[in-house]
Amino acid sequence: MNSLELIDSFSEFKQLKNIDRNTMMKVLEDVFRTLLKKKYIETDNFDIIVNTDKGDLEIWQRRTIVEDASIENPNTEIGITEAKKIEEDFEIGEETYEKIELESFGRRSVLAARQTLVSRILDLEKDEVYRKYKDRVGDVISGEVYQVWKKEILLLDEDGNELLLPKSEQIKMDFFKKGDQCRAVIKRVDLRNNTPVIILSRVDGSFLAKLLEQEVPEIFDGLIVIKQIVREPGEKAKVVVESFDDRIDPVGACVGVKGSRIHGIVRELKNENIDIINHTTNLNLMVQRALAPAKITSLDINQERKRIAVYLKPDQVSLAIGRKGVNIKLASRLVGFEIDVYREGEEVEEEFDIDLEEFSDEIDQWMLEELKKIGCDTARSVLDLSEDELVRRTDLEEETIKEIRKILAAEFEDN
Repeated sequence: MNSLELIDSFSEFKQLKNIDRNTMMKVLEDVFRTLLKKKYIETDNFDIIVNTDKGDLEIWQRRTIVEDASIENPNTEIGITEAKKIEEDFEIGEETYEKIELESFGRRSVLAARQTLVSRILDLEKDEVYRKYKDRVGDVISGEVYQVWKKEILLLDEDGNELLLPKSEQIKMDFFKKGDQCRAVIKRVDLRNNTPVIILSRVDGSFLAKLLEQEVPEIFDGLIVIKQIVREPGEKAKVVVESFDDRIDPVGACVGVKGSRIHGIVRELKNENIDIINHTTNLNLMVQRALAPAKITSLDINQERKRIAVYLKPDQVSLAIGRKGVNIKLASRLVGFEIDVYREGEEVEEEFDIDLEEFSDEIDQWMLEELKKIGCDTARSVLDLSEDELVRRTDLEEETIKEIRKILAAEFEDN
């Protein structure tokens, strides 16, 4: 392999990896300086000239001309007799410049240099990708689907860098095939064995926030700020917004004329229902807005237990709970309180109760978590709800709920 072949092999990497000229020059010089050290030990008297545009490389050795009998180091000194063979006008004390051919190092050394070069370029590429993406966490990026696997999707950005969209970060209704364009937010950049892995997400709240920023100029300009986002990806989202300009209606600006601004986002999120809510510091008012479209008759806030009892007319209860209990789940997360829904006229009695965690030895933990998601963290709070309502509001099967209620009821019978 000659110098041109070696430079050509590097040029291929340069074009693919988009490495800047200065970095390329330094890498080449370091690689050949190492090659020189193995053969000559001292390399201060060697000049390495790299012309990346033409794709060539030259190595020149400088040696001082001395008397033939005075040579101490043949790598840095040359006798006058030998020097005059190069050029007759040379005199003692001057320097000669001799070109070192790459072939003189031997094929094995040259191949080793190429492997080192390839390794250095790959390391530089990893560093470049890491630097490019580590400061872009939270940005929306579009990539082309290159490979679809069971647990994740591999995408390529415009530079051919690999991006991963795990199954857990996809909306349930997402379906992509090779060649499709996919938009997602950069969630994080991991390092696995010193290789950067860019993880994308379509379920993170920041994805919705960035989509709103792109569609609503007032958010991009800072006139409207997104205070909070809660999502059940693909199902429903609630976005709390606030305007810093009294002349701007934040809800209307986000929705747009006839929903023009929000419709594109809804389509991107696979018809996810998006509620835009005007921010308020009044907890009572925020609960009412969070449970919309249901109309609340009254509510009772228990600050100590971080629970809110909401009373509604019978025909409003299902609206407040929402399909699969999504509306009340999101409302609870939005206000930071567990919300219990009651039909108007129902009374809540303070009586002996048991925390659900006390039943962890009889009921699987994931089942307990399902009940907690709808605001049931005690035995009585579960028993106060009908089997039908529990089936509707949780992901538990009817038989499972019957068994859970049987276990909970037995505890109160014993007491």
